[in-house]
Amino acid sequence: MTSQSNRLPVGALIVLAAIGFTAITTELLPSGLLPQISADFRVSEATAGYLTAGYAAIIVVTVIPLSLLLSRVPRHYLLIALILFFAASNALVAIVSDFGAAMGSRVVGGIAHGLLWSAMAPFVARIVPAHKVGKALAIVFSGNSLGLAIGAPVGTALGNIVGWRAAFLVLAASGVLLALLAVWLLPPVRRIPNTPHPTIRKAIGQPGVKTVAVGWPLMLMAHFALFTYIAPFLREVRLPDFSIPLSISVLGVAGLVGIWIAGVTVDSRPRRWLLITVAGVVASLALLPLVGSVLPALALPVTLVLMLVWGTGIGAMGIYNQSAILRAGGEYRDAANGLTVLTIQIGIMIGAMFGAAALTIAGPLLIPVAAAIPAVVAFVLILAGRRHAYPPGPKERQAALADAPSA
Repeated sequence: MTSQSNRLPVGALIVLAAIGFTAITTELLPSGLLPQISADFRVSEATAGYLTAGYAAIIVVTVIPLSLLLSRVPRHYLLIALILFFAASNALVAIVSDFGAAMGSRVVGGIAHGLLWSAMAPFVARIVPAHKVGKALAIVFSGNSLGLAIGAPVGTALGNIVGWRAAFLVLAASGVLLALLAVWLLPPVRRIPNTPHPTIRKAIGQPGVKTVAVGWPLMLMAHFALFTYIAPFLREVRLPDFSIPLSISVLGVAGLVGIWIAGVTVDSRPRRWLLITVAGVVASLALLPLVGSVLPALALPVTLVLMLVWGTGIGAMGIYNQSAILRAGGEYRDAANGLTVLTIQIGIMIGAMFGAAALTIAGPLLIPVAAAIPAVVAFVLILAGRRHAYPPGPKERQAALADAPSA
């Protein structure tokens, strides 16, 4: 049931943000510890990388059928169960001695990851007042950027100090603690009687859903095309090696800035600010290859500024798109949200492959230019989706009425 109070359930939102933080850290942690993991399991680093690739692939395969299958399970019970699945997955990865068993353990985490993000936003929309959904989502999705900016680097550092298995055990223990907090702080939300059973077919039929379900993954495709290969790009423009972890941290912190911007604008002027942030991403990607040749003496600070713009746009657009899909989905918003979880994972995977193709064909210097292409397409879709997918917010409509000539 949707809360009728004007107050945000801050405790519940912080717990949800912490669960998101744990999910993102769980997804990314193997990437920073591949040398240790591959040596321990006696497999190549490329093979060890399947711990991340397989995690994403299982999300694509399972998120929609399982979301539909579990649609009648009360959301707070489902979220509590999912964080326990994360804990079990991380604990099993830490204790198994066989790589195949580790892959199976990661599959458990991947299934939980997809279900978590398909359930999270609709749950938030039901526990906060309608006019504060955007701000609530901004609080919850700050966990994503914190996972990128803090969780993955700290987890990697911890793994390097005390061993990769210990890092996964810490994540598992954190999951158990979060499950206990969730039992205490998450309000019960039962399925509203007579609401339609979520179906992907009917969700797709809602005006605007297809546009958001394509535009949002295109932005993530652009992001991961460059983010996945940020190291070879930075080396190509002759920046020092310390710029690589520094850039990743800047992107994570910038994501928090973007979430803050979205949090204060998504319920009032979402269309204008989404267009501004996406245009910023396009501009920063297009300019990055020029920095080394045009401003060689200032290459590092200018690159970091452009990454700040890029990261801010990516952080903000997630909130705007999440709000847009819930609005466009209408009474089928749960299914529409599950659809975007699927298309987002596809966008991330295609982005990494697209970046690899750009690296092979055009070279590392032109990866940002290639990444800008899907971002431009997303910008065009946003422009075209004014009526249903990305409509003006209340203050934008008021301003349009005020500017309209009197009859």
